[in-house]
Amino acid sequence: MHVPSTRQRSSNRSRARVVTTNYGRAVSFDPNAMVQRFKERAAAVRKRPLPPVAGEERQHFIAQANSDFQDFAMIGDAQASLDDGILTLRIDLRPADKRS
Repeated sequence: MHVPSTRQRSSNRSRARVVTTNYGRAVSFDPNAMVQRFKERAAAVRKRPLPPVAGEERQHFIAQANSDFQDFAMIGDAQASLDDGILTLRIDLRPADKRS
């Protein structure tokens, strides 16, 4: 969704915002709810059953599922903020023992 302009509902960065899309419609957008949806997608990818395929197609499916999980899990671990119409996702990629 292209988000050219925003109006804050609250000064709290984790709250939903009213945004105007490139179609001119005002919609509510909560960056933390988006991050939660990505966590749920990552869990769904892990539970996704393998289709009845074999050989090269099976390997491709497994590789794609691994990529999907990694992408969804990384965004699911993000800290999101929406400031002046700019969505920022902070993702700490350091090893767990190196995080503050």
